[in-house]
Amino acid sequence: MAEPGAPSLAEVCVAACAEAWRGDGALLASPMGLIPTLGAKLARLTFTPDLLITDGEATLLAPDGTTEGWLPYRLVFTMLAAGKRHVMMGAAQLDRFGNQNISCIGDWARPKAQLLGARGAPGNTINHPVSYWVPRHSPRVFTEQADMVCGIGYDRAAALGQPAARFHELRVVVTNLAVLDFGGPGHAMRIRSVHPGVSADDVAAATGFPLAVPGEIPVTRLPTPGELALIRDRLDPAGRRDGELPGVRS
Repeated sequence: MAEPGAPSLAEVCVAACAEAWRGDGALLASPMGLIPTLGAKLARLTFTPDLLITDGEATLLAPDGTTEGWLPYRLVFTMLAAGKRHVMMGAAQLDRFGNQNISCIGDWARPKAQLLGARGAPGNTINHPVSYWVPRHSPRVFTEQADMVCGIGYDRAAALGQPAARFHELRVVVTNLAVLDFGGPGHAMRIRSVHPGVSADDVAAATGFPLAVPGEIPVTRLPTPGELALIRDRLDPAGRRDGELPGVRS
């Protein structure tokens, strides 16, 4: 647990998720999960004031949860096709090039486990920026090969060529250990920063494939005092954010 007043791991992750939307302007943010949702709201209240936040159905929300506007589901697809959206999805599996699986574990014809299904992942990854949130960084998630590809990674996007993949962009992967991006050779996954108290070796040991590692790895930035006040007093005063991380209870 963090010392009283010091940023907790969950708060570091909220700020890291917020950074994914920095500079996006008037894009539709579609965060999936509590910590990404808090991150989108934090970005809106601080450095990306034009960001639009959806409830995932038909409503545009202010950071305090009040209704700002109506966005019928059919118009979400219009924004998706126009590239005016940035979604932060989850992943049951991710490989080194960002191929994501949320459908099944094991052989598709006879899976060991049935999950959500591909859902909107193919359209998301081919049409607009996508980031990922993984609350439990482990080799089971970060695997050499995804059992089924739902969201396409950089290798498959390259195989599609232009113009099919011209809007493909995987921005960042935020986990409970680090922030990753795809700045390695051939758009391979790379360590961008490690969270406080975590080493690059810790991240590598929790990953099922070799990561690209820069010469110097910064520590993920801490939330500012102003950001902490927003997280604790306005966005999540009940402290539910801690419950989204393994082994952490509010």
